[in-house]
Parts: sequence; structure tokens; C-alpha cells
Amino acid sequence: MRIYPTMELQNGRCVTLDKGRLDDAMIWHVNPVETARSWAAEGAEWMHLTDFDAIEGRDTNAELVEEIIRSAEIPVQLAGGMRTREQVEHWIGKGAGRIVIGTLAAWDPNLVKELAKLYPDQIVLAVDVWQGQVMTEGWRSQSAFTPDAFIEAFAGTPFAAILVTDIDSDVEDVEAQLGLISGLAEKSRTPVIASGVVRTVDDISRLAYIHNISGAIVGRALFRKSLMLGDVLEVAKTAREPVAQFQ
Repeated sequence: MRIYPTMELQNGRCVTLDKGRLDDAMIWHVNPVETARSWAAEGAEWMHLTDFDAIEGRDTNAELVEEIIRSAEIPVQLAGGMRTREQVEHWIGKGAGRIVIGTLAAWDPNLVKELAKLYPDQIVLAVDVWQGQVMTEGWRSQSAFTPDAFIEAFAGTPFAAILVTDIDSDVEDVEAQLGLISGLAEKSRTPVIASGVVRTVDDISRLAYIHNISGAIVGRALFRKSLMLGDVLEVAKTAREPVAQFQ
């Protein structure tokens, strides 16, 4: 299972949010570029980067995002404000390893299916769930889709992955999140990345045994230092190693 150390940017600073509240961010006083490089040095194979300013239609972090992509030394899975074909193609051209799309998939599913075919293994579908419905526009608008129907609408689309977040239980209720994510992963034919469920290394171990979970987003715990990336990577690597059977 792949671990995606995760950075969220607002006004050029690393932040974390509680249930997506953009006006109540926890600021972490670290250098974003150096932090990304440190993750690569510790053995991460990918990182996830969300630009909260882009979600609000601002390009204030654009230069910083480009610098992280250039210098991180690992591929970057980029999310935030991907509302048009031009934005998606712009960031692929800038070297982003993957682009995460949520709102645009609800607005124009045929375009997103086309982009997934044009850029195989580079488009990730974001499924952000609140009160049983898929949310869009940075978790602020409720769509008409249930998560099951949303995923089914894209059956056969060659996404790199589906990124699932249960907003209802963000931070507070890991068991409820695991239930939602495991249920969607079981129904999906595309590998699922779990978001928001890693607080301890035990959470990594549990995720590793859920069918069709290919990865996990880990952010807040790394910045709080309640988890060390090296420990998380080691557990993810060994969680499903086969055990010899004694005769």
C-alpha cells in the first residue's frame, strides 16, 4: 500500500483544516519545499499536494506549487481548483504526476472521462462524501450524487485511482470512515486511496487488509509529529507480507 505524505497550501503556507473550513486553518511554520524534499529523503514514493487558494479561484500559490513539483524529487499528486480542461492540462504540462478532479467530474463527467483516456494513469477521481452525498466546490456544495452512483457513473474510466474522503467523520470517527471507504472500495473497479483515516500506525495496518485500498493520505499527523513518516512507510510496506505456514 502506497503512502502519500500530504501538504495543504493556503497563502503560501502549510496548513491543515478541520472539516474543510478554509477560514479556520491551522498554520504550520515549515518550509513547503524543504518539507517535500524531506519526504522524498525518508523514502516516500509519491506526495499529495492540495492548493486551497486554487479551490477559491486564486493563483497565489501557483509559483510555489511549480517549485514543489520541480524540486520534490518524487511525483506530486495535485488537487485543488481543477475546474477546466485548461487547468488540468496546464498542470500536467508543468510536471504534476497526477491531477485530482472532483467538482469538474460532477459538472462535466464526459470531459473528465475524455481526460482520463487522454492521460492514462494521471487522473484521480475525488469522491468527497457528506451526509451520504458527494460534495463539490471545496466541500461547500452538495451534488445530487450518492458516492456509489458517482463511482458507478465512471465505471470503465481509466482513472489512476479514486480518492475517497468521508467529511462527516473527518478527524473524529475513524471507524465510520473505514466503513464508508471499505464499502466503496469493494464496489469500485478502480483502486481506492483513503483520505483522513490515518492517526496511528495501526490505522495503516487495518487499511492494508481492506480489499482494493491501494494507498492512504497522511498529512495532519505528520505535521503534529504524532506519526513519523519512516514508521508509516515501514508499516505500509510490511503489513501484508506473507507469513510462512508451518506443516
